[in-house]
Amino acid sequence: MTELTGTGTLIRFALRRDRVKLPIWIGAIGLGMLYAVSALPTVYGTPEERRVRADLMSSPAAKLMSGPGYGLDDYTLGAMISNEMVLYLAIPAAMMSIFLITRHTRAEEETGRAELIRSTVVGRHAATTAALVVAFIANLGVALVTTLAMLSGGLQATDSLAVGTGIGLAGLSFAGVATITVQLTEHARAASSLAMAVVGAAFLLRAVGDVAQPGGNLLSWLSPLAWTQQARPFVELRWWPLSLSVLVLAATVAFGYLLSARRDVGAGVVRPRLGRADAAGSLSTPFGLATRQQRAGLIGWGVGLFVFAVPMGSLSDSVTDAVSNNPQLAEVFTATGQDPLDAFYSTMALFFGLLVGAFAVISVLRLRAEERTGHTDAALATAVSRQRWYFSWFGFTAVASAVLLALSGLGIGIGAATGSGGPEALGKSVLATLAFLPAVLVVAGLAAALFGVRPSWSALAWIVVGYAAFTGLFGALLDLPAWVADLSPFAHITPSPLSDLEAAPLVVLAILAGGLAVAGSTAFTHRDIEAG
Repeated sequence: MTELTGTGTLIRFALRRDRVKLPIWIGAIGLGMLYAVSALPTVYGTPEERRVRADLMSSPAAKLMSGPGYGLDDYTLGAMISNEMVLYLAIPAAMMSIFLITRHTRAEEETGRAELIRSTVVGRHAATTAALVVAFIANLGVALVTTLAMLSGGLQATDSLAVGTGIGLAGLSFAGVATITVQLTEHARAASSLAMAVVGAAFLLRAVGDVAQPGGNLLSWLSPLAWTQQARPFVELRWWPLSLSVLVLAATVAFGYLLSARRDVGAGVVRPRLGRADAAGSLSTPFGLATRQQRAGLIGWGVGLFVFAVPMGSLSDSVTDAVSNNPQLAEVFTATGQDPLDAFYSTMALFFGLLVGAFAVISVLRLRAEERTGHTDAALATAVSRQRWYFSWFGFTAVASAVLLALSGLGIGIGAATGSGGPEALGKSVLATLAFLPAVLVVAGLAAALFGVRPSWSALAWIVVGYAAFTGLFGALLDLPAWVADLSPFAHITPSPLSDLEAAPLVVLAILAGGLAVAGSTAFTHRDIEAG
């Protein structure tokens, strides 16, 4: 028996388990590219319209959120897709890969299934290798569908292949990262969180690097998310930046295998810290338990969002300078009637609101994990009612979301205050991000309502987060119909300037969130507790 014995069987087993999930991931990424290829020629059909868009994308805020801006002097459809779409298709590919690797390795060990499988004729590295092969198949599918989508729009074949290959390789790079993180910790949630933190760091490095220097500086080159755009597809194609993803994949996978050989099955390289001999008094309540269970995640999210927000906010001066030095860009803002700084604060608030919305879904999904592991049954066997258990966890999500939004706004404000924003930037940015709290609670309420009906349905709330991100970040680019954008709870909030912030949408969203939470509680009360 070798260390790879049984790999083929595990590959077939993994493909069988993911026969629904992977086609959804691949299809969603492909449809995003297909819609862009179909809609952009209609929205920006003339050189003048593309010129206006190029002027807008030359601003630091736009580079922060999209890319280095190659091809802005001749903004063709291909250059537009490469500059504005590639990043936000590479991120889902990275997420798909991280969740896939974690699900088929660390999650299997955490549940004990890996030990059962290893008791048969299966090699030590078979599970990891099988997961990597499935990740390769999935990212190959992503590369194929995105390439075909671009070819359907009449774009150059070679450059289209480069973009598709780059997105797939970006996903594989983070599959390699996940191969390392699953060796470090005993828990699947912690492993995927560590890998997602690397994705966030890669986004931040790319953002700061792309803004600091035309075409990006050294920081941009440290991010796997930047390498597809650095290949300059549809402008001046060069293939060699994509080879960096191959090198990262090889290095991370080799290191992951090395770590795997140095630990026991079910254990992590980093040993967990021993807890207290006796429980704190706060753990006697469901809310205290929910807080304790999610404390580490909340701290990690808070630190990450704050550290991410400060450099974002510091770019407010760059926005003002770019508009003052670019008459064409100033005309764009004059035509829309929006102040550049207000547009900047609104975009930043929306971006961080979407991130906190993702946290809210993750937090509510902990209810499903508690039920699956039997912890809910144990808690309900005491003098804790179902409603108290349910609303304690939902209440923690609501409070934690407000804290994260405030921290994000504080980070943006501190960054802006270091420049010409002044102290008033602090209050403006905090209120702008907190304005999205009702929208975040709607997402959390939907996840809680779906959990109340059936735990496995709660993950469908991710569709709302993805839809809100797509319409919020690409609605203007793709000129989506108003009714399509209005389906997102985040679309009804204009956080900056504060004078444009209307109370009615906030109240309606808050009522909707409360209604969803109550509906979920009612359904949870009348169904059976599912066993793991």
